[in-house]
Amino acid sequence: MHVGLIGVGLMGHGIARNVLRRGGFALTFLDHPGNQPADEILGLGATPVKTPADVARVADVVILCVTGSPQVEAIVTGENGLIGALKPGAVVVDCSTALPESTVAMGAAVEAAGAHYLDAPMTRTANHAHEGKLNLLVGGDAEVLEKVGPVLASFTEDVDHVGVLGDGHRLKLLHNFVSVGFMTLLAEAAAQAADAGINPEVFTDVLANGGGASAALNRLAPYITEGNRDGLPFFVANAQKDIDYYRAMSQAAGAQATIADGVSAAIAQVVEGGDGQAYVPELVRLFRKQAI
Repeated sequence: MHVGLIGVGLMGHGIARNVLRRGGFALTFLDHPGNQPADEILGLGATPVKTPADVARVADVVILCVTGSPQVEAIVTGENGLIGALKPGAVVVDCSTALPESTVAMGAAVEAAGAHYLDAPMTRTANHAHEGKLNLLVGGDAEVLEKVGPVLASFTEDVDHVGVLGDGHRLKLLHNFVSVGFMTLLAEAAAQAADAGINPEVFTDVLANGGGASAALNRLAPYITEGNRDGLPFFVANAQKDIDYYRAMSQAAGAQATIADGVSAAIAQVVEGGDGQAYVPELVRLFRKQAI
């Protein structure tokens, strides 16, 4: 199968290198200013093109790895988009974090064009993408998933079929609410500990040996103790976007979102202060009484 990729960012670059190196598939990708440096994947034989339609014309599987629903919608249905250029029976695999309602609409548009759509958001980090160890939550037809299984296997450790189209993104938003919520709470506590002069290693040890032991602590501890943010290269602005998608999903469902509202407000003040491109671990610094 010929693979197309739109979105060679922090996650997409890892997907690209493993589609090429581990999977041995031909790869065509969208040349875009937001891409990470493409030298490695070009050296592995990837081909850049100028529009999503150019990707669709050659690809049996088109992987989307972009910021959110507006970007996905523009790629699928916008000018020079995938619709109208997709090969019959091609499969679009949306690895972005998007709103479930938008996902269902994009799926219907792709199906009407004679192709198929899966939502397959990721639950791990850019480091896992680089190593080819992502986990995917896939919504959509099981037979379509089986068809693209070899491609997905090239950059994943685990692929879970979680339900119908849209369920992948619904579960991703639930996951990210819990994950980002935990990390925001921890960052606020760590900021107060730092302001009080508590030894950061003592702080993390107390949590690790008690009720604060968690994946959130594992990911933020290197920043709390050493100032190393690189264990979680995830922009604060993207964290806010994911939380606000969760809030929108909750509102549509008539569900409670009291805690999500608080997490959003905490992160929003950082983004509005001009630090949206900081990594999430840096919330520890940005939440201090006087951010340093």
